Amino acid sequence: MSNKTDLSEINSCGVEDLAKLAVDMLHRTVVHHVFWFKEVEHQMGFERALEIMDTVYEKTKDIQIKRFSKLFGFAVKDGLPQYLLDMSREQMIDVIENIGLNWLAVDGVWFQEVEFKHGMLDAKRCGDSCWAWFSPFEAWSIKRLLDLPDDSGLEGLKKALPLRLYSRINRQSIIEDDKGGVIYQMNDCRVQNARKRKGLDDYPCKSAGIVEHTNFARTIDPRIKTECLACPPDDHPEDWFCAWRFYIPTEKG
Repeated sequence: MSNKTDLSEINSCGVEDLAKLAVDMLHRTVVHHVFWFKEVEHQMGFERALEIMDTVYEKTKDIQIKRFSKLFGFAVKDGLPQYLLDMSREQMIDVIENIGLNWLAVDGVWFQEVEFKHGMLDAKRCGDSCWAWFSPFEAWSIKRLLDLPDDSGLEGLKKALPLRLYSRINRQSIIEDDKGGVIYQMNDCRVQNARKRKGLDDYPCKSAGIVEHTNFARTIDPRIKTECLACPPDDHPEDWFCAWRFYIPTEKG
């Protein structure tokens, strides 16, 4: 007797199994997109991969929104689903916050699974390396969204920081300092607040933070330098968990 699966059996699957398959296929589509980017980056370099993604993103976004609009029967205006445009500002902010929360949850699950199976050291090593890739990509994405020039400076950085994925789920402040720089404070952090509620010490995120903030700022404008004022395990005041100073060096230093 043959053990070969008859692919036509999908036609006899129940709705629940088909729904599971559909969600799994969407996940595969996202991962395939990432593999394409990583392979182009490997073969041609990060800058060239971003350049190609710029075109790929616009073309595939248009293809997918048009296809799903026909499938689910929603209108499209200026390349965006009409039902999103019909939402109130408060509803759209809620959507954005929930996207940020989902992103944070995925990041946390990845970290915990590596930690549970291989220990904290490997989890931190993988997490820091992930930020080394994701932070410049997020900066590139926001820079593209805002159409910022390469020399947008600290003003460009101030426009970009509030559009980060965690900008709506953590509370931050941007402060001008008296030396011409910008200080970015993380006043509330969901990860650290959760640990605080459990009576745990701050999570030591300084190594990841240095990678994250340095790469983000440098991608917005290569002239921008980053200085860590304090980040766990450093001591910090009650009104913020970490703080970063961004500046552009002058001839006088």
